[in-house]
Amino acid sequence: MDSTIKDPLKLIALDADDLSVMSAHMQDAAAKVADMAYLPDEKRFAMLVNRFDWLAAVGAGTPQRRRTGVHFDRVLKARVRGFDLSDRSKALNLLAVEFAEASAPAGTVTLYFSGDAAIQLEVECLEAAISDLGPAWPAGEFPRHDES
Repeated sequence: MDSTIKDPLKLIALDADDLSVMSAHMQDAAAKVADMAYLPDEKRFAMLVNRFDWLAAVGAGTPQRRRTGVHFDRVLKARVRGFDLSDRSKALNLLAVEFAEASAPAGTVTLYFSGDAAIQLEVECLEAAISDLGPAWPAGEFPRHDES
């Protein structure tokens, strides 16, 4: 097996191009509301997800997940759509993460989840990072998307 597949992933994003790479690695990550936090005093939004490891799946044909930490810094405001923050056991499937610049370098980061759910983060500038926190485990199957 290729060593890049075994190595934990660590990425930072400082612009929209960086974030698109991060988004590709985060596609189909499973997240629970209980594992998300907006920390206004620290200007940070953080969450833990079970990331589907697309590199391993494509490279070795083995579907697996990894526990991954995600954080966005310089966050001024956070809003949610399509889910209730009080439902701490609610599971969400991350589809994509995008950045829309408003007044450079400020803008809005949007995390899109299945079921028309989303989190919007107003940021002073784009500063994000993801980091795998442990070993991979078998995922059982590849994620499926309803085409309708």
